[in-house]
Amino acid sequence: MDSNRKNRIVVKIGSSSLTNPTGGLSHERLQEHVEAMAAIREAGHEVILVSSGAVAAGFTALGYPSRPVNLEGKQAAAAVGQGMLIQAYNDCLRRHNLIGAQILLTRNDFSKRQRYNNAYNALSVLLKRGVVPIINENDSVSVDELTFGDNDMLSALVAGLLHADGLIILTDTDGLYEADPRTHPGAKKFSLIKEITPEIEALAGGAGSRVGTGGMRSKIDAAKLAMSLGIDVFVGTGNGPEKLLRILKRDGAGTYFSNDIKGTLRSRKQWIAFHSETSGQIQIDDGAASALLYRGKSLLPSGIQTVRGYFSPGDVIEVTDGSGRLLGKGESNYSSGQLEQVIGKSTAFCREILKIERAEVIHRDNWVALYIEHNTGEGVK
Repeated sequence: MDSNRKNRIVVKIGSSSLTNPTGGLSHERLQEHVEAMAAIREAGHEVILVSSGAVAAGFTALGYPSRPVNLEGKQAAAAVGQGMLIQAYNDCLRRHNLIGAQILLTRNDFSKRQRYNNAYNALSVLLKRGVVPIINENDSVSVDELTFGDNDMLSALVAGLLHADGLIILTDTDGLYEADPRTHPGAKKFSLIKEITPEIEALAGGAGSRVGTGGMRSKIDAAKLAMSLGIDVFVGTGNGPEKLLRILKRDGAGTYFSNDIKGTLRSRKQWIAFHSETSGQIQIDDGAASALLYRGKSLLPSGIQTVRGYFSPGDVIEVTDGSGRLLGKGESNYSSGQLEQVIGKSTAFCREILKIERAEVIHRDNWVALYIEHNTGEGVK
């Protein structure tokens, strides 16, 4: 994130940053968030909002004395509260001559390519037209409770989808500490983290707030994904209409996550790497592995050793080396049955037997390397 140039920023606001002491929606806090978003819009930046709070907004309207604990109650509260939430946002946005657009997403919207592309296209048009997208998980129909961890992972997925420059996760904790500051008052806070190691993940723990579903661990997981895509992340608190501008200027009350990776994967490769469901697996020899990982080559049948599972042309498959280590994922141009006929064979043989022109099993444009070799800087690409 660089406040001196135009940025595309995803702002994630959790339930704990939107509610009053009784657990209901706080219109005063929501208004403050909108003022902060309007301020960064005025400064020339684009903003996408990922907001929790539908359950918090709706449970009191349903007569619940407190936030419901079972899935059915949460879904009902979300169904009532989502409309209230978006209305509250738009009431505040109109005071700044802005308009918000409601978008509800589930995991299927990322795992199915057509839905993934549709989401990208719709969001791109909204941003081009100057609208503020307001995204939430579709809680009223989600079958898996806490699917996105209080929208933390959803915000990282959205940031990746839209090739954002930064992700700001606002919560009720001012960053990551080396120990719980509530029980260890002298605990040191991390101001900048360049790599999320297993030790950092262990420090994050798993506890969430009483009104939200995500804890610091889900925020670390989201930061890890965003960083792998070259996106800077901030996790912390903020007050007042200038809080997002302060965060962009590296003066926020929280922890910054940033590394030297810049520039995200193209949307097609992002989908393959992080969202697609795999239908099979192939094992390749060392020469093919080297060509795929380090020389930017496509995968040919001559490098294949074994085929596992059943898949069709266009399905995403995993690729492993001889030791079973996952090297990456890609779209297969062959079915599993076709590949069984041409394992280890030459390009000419494949064209003759299968009567096809494109001999590549996986073209390099439809391939994503996932294997990370230590000390080489190689990674997802």
